[in-house]
Order: sequence, then structure tokens, then C-alpha cells
Amino acid sequence: MTTDTPARLLTLLSLLQTPREWPGGELADRLGVSRRTVRRDIDRLRELGYPVQATMGADGGYRLVAGKAMPPLVLDDEEAVAIAVGLRAGAGHALEGVDEASVRALAKLEQVLPSRLRHRVATLQAATTPLTSGDGPSIAPETLTVMASTVAGRERLRFAYRAGDGTGSRRLTEPYRLVSTGRRWYLVAYDLDRDDWRTFRVDRVSEPFATGARFTPRELPAGDAAEYLRRSMQRRGDSYELVVTFAAPAREVAARLPGWLGAPEPVDDGASCVLRATVSDAVEWMAVRLAMTGVDFRVQGPPELVTCVRALGARLTRAAAET
Repeated sequence: MTTDTPARLLTLLSLLQTPREWPGGELADRLGVSRRTVRRDIDRLRELGYPVQATMGADGGYRLVAGKAMPPLVLDDEEAVAIAVGLRAGAGHALEGVDEASVRALAKLEQVLPSRLRHRVATLQAATTPLTSGDGPSIAPETLTVMASTVAGRERLRFAYRAGDGTGSRRLTEPYRLVSTGRRWYLVAYDLDRDDWRTFRVDRVSEPFATGARFTPRELPAGDAAEYLRRSMQRRGDSYELVVTFAAPAREVAARLPGWLGAPEPVDDGASCVLRATVSDAVEWMAVRLAMTGVDFRVQGPPELVTCVRALGARLTRAAAET
């Protein structure tokens, strides 16, 4: 019989988090307790916010259902390793759908992983190569998790930084947010040495170190971190304004484009749409990405992209010509 109530509750929770219904008698046998004790433990889980649903019947049954809030999960070794490997693989590139929340989740998970599981995660990741990856530069997941931890904990961050011209420097910052542009990660932070806000490409960061010194976040000079990054790239000339008209409804086009480009605006009674976005990607990559939508489109700007799309079309036409 399991007399340690906290341990028994964790075991019960782990069983209930499998997608099935558990008869009360089977739970009692698994835990080595009476059915009455199972009922009391179920009540304790409900008090802790876990939505456990009971069914009527000769034996009765219990299952965990979706509730209004997300309660803590209990993971076994295999589940923890699988999630960590998946998050690390996604965090290494600024992939669509992998944002700061995903990196924070990875930081929390790796913080509590036992050393034996950390070794398994590192070994598995080192032994596998994805068939596809992000188009941007790869980043060590450890760099992102350190940054995410300092953002969440409001902790000053020190790191080495390599500028675009190759110049190296050491930075002491108050990290504000991590922002993914779809191909790259950026850190928006207050640079204490320069007494001003700065944006840093994470692939140019090395030796990140959480100092342990706490700080009170300053007010960002823009609505949010993404908007500040957009303005910063515009000032540096790292971005351009994209304007494209698609011969398809906005909903159809949005489903074929990465979300970070924003939502197209319907025109002509919804038969077509216009996409306006500020992007920092190379025009060659953007030309290919637009063609991948499979929808007729017309580029209105910038002129460099118009030229690139025209050249790409001619090159593809020659490639498909009969020999």
C-alpha cells in the first residue's frame, strides 16, 4: 500500500494523464489502496485545479478532461526526452510557430531534467539530422534558453556580440523580449553600457551568462518588442516594405504564407487581396517564398523584388523549355 500521499497523488495524476478512462477498481489496484482512498485522492486533485471527470456505473471510472486553465503536467522519462528534443530542434532555427513561449518552455524543462535525461537529449539530438530546417542561421538551443530564462526572471544578461562588420564587443543588458522574424531570432534589450535600447541578432551572440542581478523592466519606446524591432530594422536599412497583390481570397493566401508576414487585406469584394509587410529577408528568398503559394500574384514593391521575381520567372521558364 502506498502511504506517501504526495507520491501517490503524482502517480495517480500520471495515470490519469493518459488518454483513457480508468475504472476505480483498477486505480485502487495500481496504487495499492482502497477505492475510498482513490475517491479522496480524486477530490484532492480537483481542489488543485485538475478537471477529473467521474462516470457512473458498477465500477465507476475517472478521466482527465480539458478544463478552463492549464494545470501542471507529470511526464515520464520518455515523454520528457521527446518534448525536450522537439523543442531544441525547433529552437535552433526561428521556425514559424516557434516563438519565445516555446523557448521559455524549453528553459523550464531543461532546468529540472535529471543529468541522465539531459545526456539522452544531447545524444539523441547529436545523432540525428533533420531533412528540413529553417532558412536562417542555426543557434545553439542553450543560448536561447539562457536568454529566455533571463527575460522571464528579469535578470541581467552578459554576452559577447559580433556586429555585422565582424567587430566584437561585450554587452551587459537588461533583456526585454526574444522576437522571431520567421528566419532569425532577435533579442530586444536595454544596453547598460550604452544607456539605450538595442536589438541583437541571436546568431551573433556567444557566451551568454545570467548574472543573477535582478532589475525592474524599463518602458519600451514602442508599443511592443516586435514593433520596436521593426522600427529598428527600418532605421538601419535592414528591412524593406513588401507590397504584393494576390489573385485569391485573403483567407486562402494567409493559409499559404507564414504568419509572421501578417494578414493580407481583402480587395475587389474579397476576390483578391493585398499583403503589406516589413521584412528583412533577402529578396531572392522572398521571391521563391511568394512563388511557393501556388497563387498568381503581382509584386508592387520594392523594385529590387520586382526585378528578382522577373529574373526568377525567366530562369524557371528556361529550365522548363523543351530540349
